[in-house]
Amino acid sequence: QVQLVESGGGLVQAGGSLRLSCAASGRTFSSFHMGWFRQAPGKEREFVAAIRRSGLSTYYADSVEGRFTISRDNGKNTVYLQMNNLKPEDTAVYYCAADRTIGSYSSTSSYDYWGQGTQVTVSS
Repeated sequence: QVQLVESGGGLVQAGGSLRLSCAASGRTFSSFHMGWFRQAPGKEREFVAAIRRSGLSTYYADSVEGRFTISRDNGKNTVYLQMNNLKPEDTAVYYCAADRTIGSYSSTSSYDYWGQGTQVTVSS
């Protein structure tokens, strides 16, 4: 198994940027596909971005494509989410997720491991 810890959340004005980090335990990080999800109050958890084990393939929700970038550093056991041009509707708790095998990268059910979440608040 793998344990995930998110960090980097905070309060930022619209148009600003934040970089989230997700640190994973263990020496098998490179064997996991990674994803970012978010959940706003009263909303369902939704897909944000995903990256395959190799880092060669990335996927984004339409709402963040062109603004967010997912990346990973397997040497540091860390996945990142660079968020630029943030909007108030990006406000949510952001969760890091991992799984060894992925059928649907955008489905919460595809991931077995989850972090505790980090709050991102974007003011207008």
